[in-house]
Amino acid sequence: MKKIIVALLLILSTKAVTAQERDLPPYINHMADNPFMISPSYAGIGSGLQIRLNGVSQWIGVKNAPNTQSITVEARIAERFGGGLTIFNDSNGNTSQQGAKLSFASHLTLSDLYDSFLSFGMTYTFVQFGIDTRDNNTGEVLSNISEGKSNFDVSMLYRFDRFAFSVNVNNILDQEVLNTISGEPEVLRKYSLYSYYSFRVNREVEIEPSIFVEYFEASARSRNDVNVKLRKRIRDGYVWIGASYTFLNDQFGEPLSVAPLVGLKKNKFYLSYGVSLNVNNIQDFTYGTHMITLGFDYDRRPSLARCTQKMMMF
Repeated sequence: MKKIIVALLLILSTKAVTAQERDLPPYINHMADNPFMISPSYAGIGSGLQIRLNGVSQWIGVKNAPNTQSITVEARIAERFGGGLTIFNDSNGNTSQQGAKLSFASHLTLSDLYDSFLSFGMTYTFVQFGIDTRDNNTGEVLSNISEGKSNFDVSMLYRFDRFAFSVNVNNILDQEVLNTISGEPEVLRKYSLYSYYSFRVNREVEIEPSIFVEYFEASARSRNDVNVKLRKRIRDGYVWIGASYTFLNDQFGEPLSVAPLVGLKKNKFYLSYGVSLNVNNIQDFTYGTHMITLGFDYDRRPSLARCTQKMMMF
């Protein structure tokens, strides 16, 4: 009986998505100073090569709970262009997906006087989706299901001084569904918005509130992440603390989770850790979701084009 209750609670807590996304679950990876994770238009902004290795274990304490590992590599490849690669592995019970995302971005300067810039990004995604049918409780030996799918994402990013606003469309193409009885949606399009503003407190400290909104076309449901980070400069780097508050828009006032986070950038190395604590009924069965990010930043010659230069203090 307890297993049935846990299963029902997991279904309800993830009701915003009606099927396996066939995409990299974003979670709060963008909070680890890696907005490229959710928007390809960020590729190439900055002076160097950025590598992020990320691991997320959801619902610790629940058997076969989702686990995701990913690595992103992002860099400027010309004065006004950037590129990036994401490789990921995601497992959720008897389903799994492995994939890669190849991104390209171009950047334009709208005004040097007012530090106004516009960027466009595009991503090609390939995902190998699989279902392990060995544990089917029927006693029959079934063949595992595996298929590969391709899709595209597009994004636009506007920056003005220390403000940024990006709009993204994931999985533009409809998928072909051979078995219509399964209820699997043909439309996997997901629309997202990400925006932040960095307030300078003094020469050593800045505060960055941000919001990340996702809308799923197939289910017509959406969710919000409301975030805040505080950074403080240290010798050869900075430290930061932050928090994220997640809720469904049709259940406003009933949060899904809250997540405290902390991070450190020292010379070329980066480390951050976050734990998402469920505040709905599933909290009785899980120890939360844990995320750890390891990174390496390699500085290069800054671009002569201001549209690929970071306007942030750190």
